[in-house]
Amino acid sequence: MGKTSQYVSRQPDEHGIIAWSDEDNAVWHDLVKRQLEIIPGKACDEFMHGLDLLQLPQDRIPQLHEINQVLEATTGWQVAQVPALIPFDEFFRLLANKQFPVATFIRTREEFDYLQEPDIFHEIFGHCPLLTNPAFAHFTHQYGKLGLHASPKERVYLARLYWFTVEFGLLNTADGLRIYGGGILSSPGETEYALYSDQPERKPLAPLDALRTPYRIDIMQPVYYTLESTQQLFDIAQLDIMALVQEAMELGLFEPKFPPKPKTEVA
Repeated sequence: MGKTSQYVSRQPDEHGIIAWSDEDNAVWHDLVKRQLEIIPGKACDEFMHGLDLLQLPQDRIPQLHEINQVLEATTGWQVAQVPALIPFDEFFRLLANKQFPVATFIRTREEFDYLQEPDIFHEIFGHCPLLTNPAFAHFTHQYGKLGLHASPKERVYLARLYWFTVEFGLLNTADGLRIYGGGILSSPGETEYALYSDQPERKPLAPLDALRTPYRIDIMQPVYYTLESTQQLFDIAQLDIMALVQEAMELGLFEPKFPPKPKTEVA
């Protein structure tokens, strides 16, 4: 990840405790409160169950050891404190060791509604609830192990599978369409858009198709892929995903369903 971040992660003290400011805690409170009002009936049951297990505080940002106690007891996972942005090698190494990277900074009020880089709210509220789910946790672990040994070009293809599942996945349920992707569940606008807008396409997930589908991180998604259950993630993890990556590389990408990103002026 060759990008730089304007944010600086807060460092824990010798006891692993991070001293968050009153404003940091207030931003967390407001983000959690808003999203908790939006997601009932929209997030999948597995996500809501994970939220119940985590018992996230609303008045302050949780300490990482609090999250770890729950994840360790349910799926053997942990969260790991990282700088704002980390190299792909480190990202995959952490996932391969059942450690989910969490950048210990929180967005400012100026970027309250949308932040391109993942902050602690996105990582903990958006992803950690489902890391209590065995199928989701297994998929994420296998993904990390594959990415750790993949070439840079293969990783670009693997990133699309992660994007359309872990970040922006939808689930068909007996009660209708529900969300499991953390990128949606940490965004109020995309939570509504993903389920109710008639603009995006929603297709059953075929891993090969996901590997070939371009995406942009800075727009509402034009395509979402759906699963019938979280168990499908476990089944996908058992496939020869790297063989599918090779096939995707040979076939090439689908035509993007979005305009190219505007070029920024370079002084």
